Formats: sequence, C-alpha cells, structure tokens
Amino acid sequence: MTATTLSQRGLGAPASPIRALASIARDAQATGKNVHFMNIGQPDIATPRGMIEAYQNYDEKVLAYAPSDGFHEYREGLASRYYNRVIGDQPPITAEDILITVGGSEALLFAMASVTDPGDEILVCEPYYTNYHGYAHMLGIETSPVTTHAEDDYTIDPVRIEEAITGKTRALVLPTPGNPTGVVLSHEELVKIADICERHGLFFICDEVYREFIYDAPLGTLAPSLLAVPGAHEQAIIIDSVSKRFSACGARVGCLVTRNREVRKAALHFAQARLSPATVDQHAGMAALDTPQSYFNDVVTEYKARRDVLVSGLQNMGIKISPPKGAFYLAVPLPVDDADHFAKWLVSDFDLDGETLCVAPLAGFYSTNGLGKNEVRMAYVLEQDVLERCVKILEAGLKAYQPAS
Repeated sequence: MTATTLSQRGLGAPASPIRALASIARDAQATGKNVHFMNIGQPDIATPRGMIEAYQNYDEKVLAYAPSDGFHEYREGLASRYYNRVIGDQPPITAEDILITVGGSEALLFAMASVTDPGDEILVCEPYYTNYHGYAHMLGIETSPVTTHAEDDYTIDPVRIEEAITGKTRALVLPTPGNPTGVVLSHEELVKIADICERHGLFFICDEVYREFIYDAPLGTLAPSLLAVPGAHEQAIIIDSVSKRFSACGARVGCLVTRNREVRKAALHFAQARLSPATVDQHAGMAALDTPQSYFNDVVTEYKARRDVLVSGLQNMGIKISPPKGAFYLAVPLPVDDADHFAKWLVSDFDLDGETLCVAPLAGFYSTNGLGKNEVRMAYVLEQDVLERCVKILEAGLKAYQPAS
C-alpha cells in the first residue's frame, strides 16, 4: 500500500516569506551575481568567544541526553544571573520557572500549544513574525489580527487589542522589540496590555528575544520586560533565545519563562515528548552568561549605526520611514504595487554592476488579505558600507522596474 495523500493542513501550511526567495537567490549566485541578503535576520557580528570555546572544549566521554527541561545549572544561571536583573522589584525568577527549548521557536510552539486547543484564536498585531501564523496553522488555531500601519510607525494601541478579543481568544502573542517593525513597548504600555489580558482571562505570550537591541537610549538599556509587570505573573509567558542576543543563531537554544506552574507543567509534557534539548549547546549557553557588558555595548553601537545608514539612505530616496526603536529590522513601504513580484525580479532579473539584493516581501507577515502588498522587510545585519551599496541597488532597481502586467 502506497501513501498518496497529504493532509490538508500540511498542504495548506504557509510558506515562509523570509526564506521564500532562497532558491531564486541561489540561482542568481550560480550565475555569478553577488547577492546581498537582507531577507533574513542572520547577524554577521562575531559570536562571543566564550561560546565558541565551550564547543571546542567539550570533552565528555558520552554525548548524552540532557534533561527534558534543560540542565538545572543552566536554568539556575539564567534565573540568577540574567532574568533577575530585568524584573525590578517583582518576585524572583527561579530555575523552576524556566524550560530550555530548541531555539526560541520551540518555546513559542510550546507556549501556544500549552494554552490553546484546536479552534481557538490568538491575537497578533500585524505585521508580525511569520512563525506566529505558521505555528497557529500547525496547531489548528487561528491568528486574529490587530492591524498597525506604517504611517503611524506601527504603533500598538491597547484599546484596539481589547476591541479584538472574542469568546474564542485564548492568548495574545506580541514581540517587543518587534519583528519586523522594531517597535518597543514601554513598561506603561506592557502594564496596560497585561491588565487587558488579566481582565479577559487571556495569556500574554511576550516574545523578548531582542531585549538588548535598544537604540536612542543609554548603552546597557534593556527593553522593558513583561516579567517586571506587577500582577501579570499568572498570565505572562516569555519567549527567549540565545540566537540574536549572542549572534548564535545556529546554537538552537531558547527558553520559555513563566511563573505559572501549570503552564510550565504543560510545556514540559511537550518537551518530554521531543526528549531533550541539545546538550553541547546548553554548555555554550552557560558560557554565554559570562559575556561582558562591553560586548553588548559594541554590538548595539554598531547596529544603531547600521540602522541610521539604512534609514537615512531610504529617506534620501524619498521613502517615508522612521528609525525603529529596537531589533534590527525595517518594515519598508515601497513605491510598487506588488512587492512580492518586485522582490523576485530584483534578485533574479536585476543587478547593479554584478550585485543585487534579497529582501522579504511583507504580505506574508499579515493575516489580513491584501495588506503589506507594497511593503518589504529589510534586516540591517550587514556592514555599513554594504548597506550603503544595498540602498543604491534598491534605488536603481526601483527606477528600472517594470511592474507585472
């Protein structure tokens, strides 16, 4: 007997708009083009040396399973040496509030699976990180969007969040700093949104993986954390990762943090089903806790400079855009009707002196049909001189582009 039919859920799974152009870009590279990748948030900043040395120095006789919730030593280190620095005067985080996951993506999946059933809804503020929708599809739940707009700098309005709640809503999933918008919520805004979630019996899943990447603030400033909001302890679930903080996307170590022991217990059941997070990578994660503040100061200074280069370049082209407050992405409205067609054409059919550019069409970051059609996401994870070149390529491409008929 031969299996011939895929599930409708599998066939209908949304493709990643971030990686959708990867094969086209590879084909372009095969022809000799130099493709500058701004479609994916892969930092080029050096990973802390301590992490690399932890991999190099791992010398156990057996590469064994780790505990399903992660090594206690690592969880304790995260609690005492990291999270308890961001919570203000709220009850301390302990190792038993943390579950180590295979990247922040698995933490997101476990969080959503722990608080929803098929047919439920989660609220998202669009444009949003595409995996929110991808995992919702996988779990058989719906993403109910609260739309933000480029002309308002993608500002999130708590009133509109409350208006969008229905009887099927079980959680709000919201990043701060935001991907793809760079929006950073203030402590006061987090308090207002957390109060809405508490009054309506919703969980607040806060994606804080870009916490260190804050601009226009003194060096060392962290984005306000939901963990520091008083009274939100039962609703709050934090998603976190080493990927961007330590420029270690390949490490695949993240965590779920919550003071709600029932949520943590449910997430642990999923963790036990997948057996174990990576053993060696957790040792690297432990080493990363020794990373000095000077590393982050240098990284944030560099990203701020990159942001300013890209924003000023786009503004000089006549594109209306404001500098994002955090993360390292720009949601950019372009003078085209179909950004998806333009992005494919740019990487496959256009070059400027042998160079071209790969960006992520933003329509896939929306749940509402028709939105984001003229927008792209650009990740400023390239060196400043390369970003200047990318602006020139984009400008030349827009002048040369002939829209699809």
